[in-house]
Amino acid sequence: MDLIYSVKEGFSGIGRARMPAAVTMAIGFFSLVLLGLFGSVSLSFYDLIQEVRSRVEMEVFFSEAISEAQASGLAEQMGHIPGVGKVTYISKEAAAARFSREFGEDVVRILGANPLPRSATLAIKPGSADPADIDRIRKRIGVLDYGLDIKYNQEYLSAIERNARLFTLVTACIGGVIAVATVVMNAYTVRLAMYARRDKIKTMRLVGATRWFISAPFLIEGAVQGLVSGGLAALGVYLLFEQALLRYEPAIYQILHPSALIVYPGIVALGLLLGIFGSSLSVARFLRAS
Repeated sequence: MDLIYSVKEGFSGIGRARMPAAVTMAIGFFSLVLLGLFGSVSLSFYDLIQEVRSRVEMEVFFSEAISEAQASGLAEQMGHIPGVGKVTYISKEAAAARFSREFGEDVVRILGANPLPRSATLAIKPGSADPADIDRIRKRIGVLDYGLDIKYNQEYLSAIERNARLFTLVTACIGGVIAVATVVMNAYTVRLAMYARRDKIKTMRLVGATRWFISAPFLIEGAVQGLVSGGLAALGVYLLFEQALLRYEPAIYQILHPSALIVYPGIVALGLLLGIFGSSLSVARFLRAS
């Protein structure tokens, strides 16, 4: 019975304050659309960073002073270093064959000998592709033999990590501001509704109504507003992606589409959570003050 009463009162509260509720849901709609767009771009950027990290490689060139067996053994040891994935050992003969494929010339025939060094190509695991982990792996490899020449694009990796951190910080700040604005507007609407029914709330408290019994309708009111805003925002983002982007910018659509499939339900859930959170803040503050 309490639940039925709370649900009825929650919907009645929206009906009694149509204009504030409509304004709140409209602001929530636009806020969640922006959050959905930022979320899609952020997830796509994160996937791109992970793709780049999955392709990070390190090349290790062996000294001519060591034998084929020693070089192969060192390459095998490198594969056991944490953060190193697949290790591909390239002998002098394999290096000459690759040179011939890429340049169409036989290096042995041109120079009379094979000057290409033995080497190993190390695929770095995506979780260990940041500059600090790469440097740790480089040091671990360096102690295996003093004659190793280790090559990787340090500046390129550092630039990727810097840009990734900057983009994450910017999107987190913008998303946080939008989320806070949504919570504040939802709380403001619920507080107006509580203020309009302040006499009824005081009477309910005098006759022994619990805090939950008083606050439940307002929480449901906020949840409904958040759910409606989230549903409409998910529909808006869906139309933007599936109609506008697919039709006019198919290349961008292909990039953003996988992350958008996660964002659609996420927007609805976020709208519901923000609505409940804003309402709970307003209810708690009102009941403390009254």
